[in-house]
Amino acid sequence: MQPILILWTCKDREEAAEIAKDLIKQRLIACASIIPSVHSLYRWNGKIEQAEECKVFLKTARTHFMPVQDYILAHCSYEVPEILQLSIEQGNSSYFEWLKHET
Repeated sequence: MQPILILWTCKDREEAAEIAKDLIKQRLIACASIIPSVHSLYRWNGKIEQAEECKVFLKTARTHFMPVQDYILAHCSYEVPEILQLSIEQGNSSYFEWLKHET
């Protein structure tokens, strides 16, 4: 099992928790860490925008990336959500065993 970290940005804590709970129930992720407020700056429709958003860290196996991404795209409120896969090169082997068991 190759562990990965998925970074996702959404509108608020409620949306993050609802989607993360569903992903955990489906065993697509082992856990989610939600940072309730990040200040984001970005270009959208030709204008520089800023917003308070929620940053979510999802921990799972590489084989689950596409189903997780598909679920987020179908259920989040953003038209173009940030969904990034990051490889995990090293870490606590006990944590990886737990991750493997939960996904």
